[in-house]
Amino acid sequence: MARAGRSVLVLEAADQIGGGTRTDEAFGAGIRRDLCAAVHPTGYSSQAFAELGLADRVEWLVPEVSVAHVFDSDDGLGIHRGTDRIADDFGRDAAAWRRGVLFGADAAHDVFGMPGIPAHPLSMAGFGPAALTPIDAFVRGAFRDERTRTAFAAIAAHAGRPTTSLGSTAAGLLLGMLIEPGWPIAAGGSQSVADALAAIVVERGGRIETDCHIARFAELPRADQIFFDVSPRALAQIMGERLPSRYARALDRYRYGGGVCKVDFLLHEPIPWADGVADAATRTATFHIARDRAQIRGTEAAVDAGSVPDRPWILGGEPTRIDPSRAPDGVHLAWSYCHVPSGCDVDMTEPIVAEIERCAPGFRDVIVERIVTTATGFEAHNPNYIGGDINCGASTLTQLLARPVPSLRPHATPVPGVYLCSSATAPGGGVHGMCGYRAARTALRDR
Repeated sequence: MARAGRSVLVLEAADQIGGGTRTDEAFGAGIRRDLCAAVHPTGYSSQAFAELGLADRVEWLVPEVSVAHVFDSDDGLGIHRGTDRIADDFGRDAAAWRRGVLFGADAAHDVFGMPGIPAHPLSMAGFGPAALTPIDAFVRGAFRDERTRTAFAAIAAHAGRPTTSLGSTAAGLLLGMLIEPGWPIAAGGSQSVADALAAIVVERGGRIETDCHIARFAELPRADQIFFDVSPRALAQIMGERLPSRYARALDRYRYGGGVCKVDFLLHEPIPWADGVADAATRTATFHIARDRAQIRGTEAAVDAGSVPDRPWILGGEPTRIDPSRAPDGVHLAWSYCHVPSGCDVDMTEPIVAEIERCAPGFRDVIVERIVTTATGFEAHNPNYIGGDINCGASTLTQLLARPVPSLRPHATPVPGVYLCSSATAPGGGVHGMCGYRAARTALRDR
């Protein structure tokens, strides 16, 4: 909007801009910890960020291995970026991976682009039916090796849906397609992305004010167009009776997903991965740990039923392996989280540490300090994370197709000049800027 010549005022409720892309120094000066978002495959390939020239402002560090799946101390699978290593990575499933995942790499650009006629209709024609299937059904039909099935299930389970639910494969296909360009981190921390976007606003004459919590519509200054980067629940509360009752009821039906519990680790040396997995796990910014597909299936089923999983599968990363600038010499960072029920305040440190220790004996001994953020803690940190849902909305089949409500103009509310641009809108969660990009393009057309 600022680049289009509009006068822009950004009101941020917190004392620092960035939301889920904030980076702090909670472990000490010069030690930069990402509070939530840490790895940015969707941002690296984002149409919005490309148009804004973000690559000229953010240094993307792209590891050789996009993601490592660690099964046990003697079994790991590194999935390399590019296509040269597919045969080495997947063996007899190499052709199936190309056909089942990479077949529609162009579809990612349509999914994360502007809605309308797909630029790559053949890719989208293959992507659509596959995306709507359950994870369990997809992997059984696509792959022969159980290791490949488990690795893909973990990628798809980023969305936190039961592996038997319709549409649960969608996230796996999208993130899987982005393995080819790579899963990077931002040099200096994810805050670099927020700061770069803020700089564009300010350079174009816009203003950003922090500590501006808005509870009622009347508290907003007059403006021709207003964009809400909030949850549907907060939008309804702020707008009150200004929203038509039918639309307000639709927002009330919007479903939020489960939460996460995250543990950040300060280490005196990197994670001591066992020799059998070190080749993959030490050359990436992202790792998954699950002994088998049953561990993933059990975790997601328990969370969906409102229960804390006994043996969760975990997601994690070691940013200082790829970006040593985030900490002084001899200091290392790692993070890991698991899925838990919405609103859960259980500290999952012990099961998370146990899973890493299983694959990296001696991990406990290198921990200097830890910071735990439960699901309730995530909501306190960012009100958009209802119940600890970092995607601001469940990836149900309905909400894959219509987010937040069924509409040809999902970012425009029924109130003229009022738009919703959070990750509760299409194309959903992730640091890619496309929710705001679509809302802004809609608003510019309206003017």
